[in-house]
Amino acid sequence: MNIALLSHEWLVLLLGLGLLLADLWLPPAARRKLGYVAALGVAAILLYSILFVRLPAGGVEYAFGRMYILDSLALFFKRFFLLAALAVLLMSVEFAAEIQSGLTEYYALTLFALAGMLFACSANDFTLLFVSLELITISFYILTSFQRARTLSLEAGVKYLIIGALSTSFTVFGIALVYGTSGKLNFQDLAAVAPQLIGNKLFLFGLLWVMVGLGFKIAAFPFQIWAPDVYQGAPSPTTAFLAIGSKAAGFALVLRVLFTAVPAITAQWSHLLIVISAVTILYGNLCALPQRNVKRLLGYSSIAHAGYMLLGVAALSAAGQSAILYYLSGYLFTVLAAFTVICLVMRHAEGEDISRLAGLNQRSPLLAAAMALAMVSLAGVPPMAGFFGKFLLFKAALAQGATQHGYYWLVGIAILGVVISLYYYFGVIRAIYWPGNAPDPSPIPVSRPILLSIYACVAGMFFLGLYPNPVVTLTSKAASALQAETAAIHATATLPKAPRAAWTRSLLGPASAAPSRP
Repeated sequence: MNIALLSHEWLVLLLGLGLLLADLWLPPAARRKLGYVAALGVAAILLYSILFVRLPAGGVEYAFGRMYILDSLALFFKRFFLLAALAVLLMSVEFAAEIQSGLTEYYALTLFALAGMLFACSANDFTLLFVSLELITISFYILTSFQRARTLSLEAGVKYLIIGALSTSFTVFGIALVYGTSGKLNFQDLAAVAPQLIGNKLFLFGLLWVMVGLGFKIAAFPFQIWAPDVYQGAPSPTTAFLAIGSKAAGFALVLRVLFTAVPAITAQWSHLLIVISAVTILYGNLCALPQRNVKRLLGYSSIAHAGYMLLGVAALSAAGQSAILYYLSGYLFTVLAAFTVICLVMRHAEGEDISRLAGLNQRSPLLAAAMALAMVSLAGVPPMAGFFGKFLLFKAALAQGATQHGYYWLVGIAILGVVISLYYYFGVIRAIYWPGNAPDPSPIPVSRPILLSIYACVAGMFFLGLYPNPVVTLTSKAASALQAETAAIHATATLPKAPRAAWTRSLLGPASAAPSRP
């Protein structure tokens, strides 16, 4: 048992516990600065990960009886989550005045949610999958309702608690059925016996329930009902962490389950994945059209973006998996920029109506530009990160169209979703720059840490849109971990002759080389 592999998780947990201990001796006035301590700690862990954490020659290591895996995919997500938590903690310091009590606990719970995400991306067993999901979800139960004086925050917490508990029940029931029929919980062990269980309806039913539970986490149709209300009611830093951290953790687990645990069965679910992706895209974009609350609008937008990323899952290829990782990278900078602006502009406001952005270009040209660029990137307009991310997803799906024409319909619906989204995204930009009376004409002060965070987000959006090749190379390497594990399983598993060719073609195809910018 190599517990040293869990260095990221141990360090984050120790940092969270250290904050709680420091809170006992610090005066109330100094507790706000603990947010900067937490951010510096996360930045140090991220720097340690980049400089000192290296994979062995085989590219993979295990701990806790192969329940925990450290490979290039896990390492990619760990650094992704650390970067997201760093920006969210800086945002939380700016939001501190809106939290009446328990500020240090708010920082610590954010770190505990981060620890759950770090465990989730290394889950190689249904046991660790469940534990990591619960650590994330329970932390967010409290974080969403942390503004106890606001009815909307309490309502968001209750809704997230009820629906989160429901999704947990689906997940547990599904895991029980999978284990009862296969006798396996480890993903690689399960992959070796899954081909013989393709015709077992109880086993397939269990897998379906597991995917229902994960569907709640990524807010995919028809499990998306919690997202708009929770996004609207939760504190802005919590909403930002939900939008990017929790969703990315859900996709990390979706990739692990579908392409490591049951790749042979995933190849037969292409029609289902195509339908879910298409309906999720349409639902999110159409429901966002009439929204006036910015956070609620971004909640429906988040559903649509889950649909776009499911397009990469439905492609059943290394290129599709790499495209998901690239898309999440661009989505990280875009969402963090948008919610940082919302946090600064609307932290003292009664509500987050789009009209409160009126005159923002006069109050703070930097914040206005950051919000406008974030909307442009979310809409998928070049040269921002969102454009190239969607391009890679569409390309991966179209590559499968020759064998199944449903992919052409899926890409067509996705393009329609992009066109629809232009209306509500550019409605936000119009509110920022259209001549009108600002509800509060006073300038908006921006602290140096937040200034650095905004500049980093804007630079990330431009870099990923204009120079995609370095990041595409990185995401292709991360996605190759799934392909290597699938190849190893394929070499040892006894597969039925009929699905062998399709399984090999769809899941073991060569990873795509880094494409050039279109």
